[in-house]
Amino acid sequence: MSTIHTKSHNYHYTPNYYADRVCLNVLANSIDNAKAVYEAAQTHVVVGVLSKNYADNQSAITDMKKYAKAIDNAISVGLGAGDPNQSKMVSEISAVLQPQHINQVFTGVATSRVLLGQDHTVINGLVSPTGKVGMVKISTGPLSSQAPDGIVPVETAIALLKDMGGSSIKYFPMGGLKYLDEYRYVAKCCAEFDFYLEPTGGIDLQNYAAILKVALDAGVKKIIPHIYTSIIDSVSQKTRVDDVKTLLALTQKLVNA
Repeated sequence: MSTIHTKSHNYHYTPNYYADRVCLNVLANSIDNAKAVYEAAQTHVVVGVLSKNYADNQSAITDMKKYAKAIDNAISVGLGAGDPNQSKMVSEISAVLQPQHINQVFTGVATSRVLLGQDHTVINGLVSPTGKVGMVKISTGPLSSQAPDGIVPVETAIALLKDMGGSSIKYFPMGGLKYLDEYRYVAKCCAEFDFYLEPTGGIDLQNYAAILKVALDAGVKKIIPHIYTSIIDSVSQKTRVDDVKTLLALTQKLVNA
């Protein structure tokens, strides 16, 4: 078990998170819900807490510290629907929290890594499908998302993310199986260049296995699929514990196949 030392924290990183090839990423609307899904996934998960839900940095830090304490720091600091305007806040609060996982727009990766001051936390960089196999959109930042699309080869995107200290591609929005051929090429490149992959957007219990299998078959070293809205109860807004158990069972079946 590795330990990260910072000025104000001494966080332990669970062995499962780094040892497992697949780590789920799901949301939680409360600390109790976070604890429940963490247990349901048998710790093979990082739990998303969205920065967009907080009015300011301090309120986010205060609340997210409680989540971190409850689930062995297995938190994933989120933007909130990929909102580029949350990029700065994510970097600033993560510098204090030292979470296991950070969601970032493409242009926010370097800032997050530098403010963290360590290489253990996984930081993804958001890139989007383009409609053309082999190409991805990297203009996902606060200003660049308002400019003409910045489209580059997948290989270039990965190299740029590595230059900035990134750990993985967050491929969003996938629309479930809509961009399967493009996603398959992204997975191939992530395997080839030893990079993590985080498929995101429209993933549910019906298409999860197909999406995960593409990445596993390609040989991706670590896969962190995000399953959000489809497993959230519309009334309570809690992530359904039984659905997390189902996802874990599907994952174990595919990984061990």
